[in-house]
Amino acid sequence: MQDNTDAGQSGTGSPEASVKHPTLRPRDAATLLLLDRQKTHVRVLMGRRHMRHAFFPGALVFPGGRTDPDDSRVPVAEGLLPDEERKLAQIGTRTSATRARAIALSAIRETYEETGILIGRRGVFDRKSSGWQGFADHDVQPALSGLRFLARAITPPGKVRRYDTRFLACWKDEVATVLPEGGPTDELGELVWLTLDEAMENELPGVTRRVLKLLRGRLGDDPDLRPGGPVAFMRTLRNRLVQDTL
Repeated sequence: MQDNTDAGQSGTGSPEASVKHPTLRPRDAATLLLLDRQKTHVRVLMGRRHMRHAFFPGALVFPGGRTDPDDSRVPVAEGLLPDEERKLAQIGTRTSATRARAIALSAIRETYEETGILIGRRGVFDRKSSGWQGFADHDVQPALSGLRFLARAITPPGKVRRYDTRFLACWKDEVATVLPEGGPTDELGELVWLTLDEAMENELPGVTRRVLKLLRGRLGDDPDLRPGGPVAFMRTLRNRLVQDTL
């Protein structure tokens, strides 16, 4: 499941966009922007959602989905860098390193499930749960040290599904293996590498477009995406999109 918030979004083409529902507590989710540095530009991996999906059918999105409680217990080759963990662990007025770890790992798991791309380091990995089977089969230990926290967005109240989504990025250098058969799920159809300008030329969910703009600005200021950079926080307050910096 991908790009799972429409913070401040309207006109998405999703039948859920205009339906009001009782206020639901947002569920943790994570999305990964996998980046490929070329000589003159950066490309990002995106995929197209199948038309059968009720949530953004046919939309071009980043891989990602809900965080599972079990994600926090998955062993890793390398943990989050301190500057990234500190910001990712900030939940309202509380901090939770365990929750931050689970969110980061869910971005890696969902990327594997939807694209067949395994991010991590070579090494024995014996966790046999379905979401991590590819890592065990191919001797890859997930690694979090290459992840950079870019943005956080919460689906507005009144939607049938609400997510508190963290948008993370990492360079293609962090990929240990790409499975030729793809991932075990079929939530994404066409997978494409696009420059940021090419991606912006497509019809995109509003939050996807905003995150791409944020990424372009961040890369302009910090081409290497060093740890501890600014994180945009987007949510709806009194029917108005508000964006702060974490």
